[in-house]
Amino acid sequence: MNFRTLRIEPLTHSEFSPYGDVIEVHGATQHFTINDGNTERYHDLARLDPGPEGKVIVSIFRGQPHKAPIEISMLERHPLGSQTFMPLSGKPYLAVVARPDAEPEIEAVRVFLCQGNQGVNYAAGVWHHPLLALEVVCDFLVIDRSGPGNNCDFARLVQPGLIISSS
Repeated sequence: MNFRTLRIEPLTHSEFSPYGDVIEVHGATQHFTINDGNTERYHDLARLDPGPEGKVIVSIFRGQPHKAPIEISMLERHPLGSQTFMPLSGKPYLAVVARPDAEPEIEAVRVFLCQGNQGVNYAAGVWHHPLLALEVVCDFLVIDRSGPGNNCDFARLVQPGLIISSS
């Protein structure tokens, strides 16, 4: 089979913005002190979207580790609402994404290396690969949509991709 090699990029706000939000504490984030000075609140970090008639739910996903090479042959999307992944294990993971076009193509797929202190919020309709934990089993706090309608589409890539290195 003819694979296209996928390059891993560092996760940054500017590069990830076409796909959603990066959730992390950093100097540019709006923050302020609350609770009589005992807490620093990093405010409004992601645009959560439960879509029409949906409600926001919180879950924990436990991701099994993946080792390179990692084949990327399918993507999924949630057309009715956003989906957020916040790592709880402090370990790096990969976010594989493509814009919310009708059918994703391997040329449009991007791979981001997310640090253990960075979460991602996929905007509604953004194609992404299911959870790709690295190194060890990792838990993620997941915020997404529950409600009526089909909120999960799958697409097989005509040409699969291959992530050669996971770091």
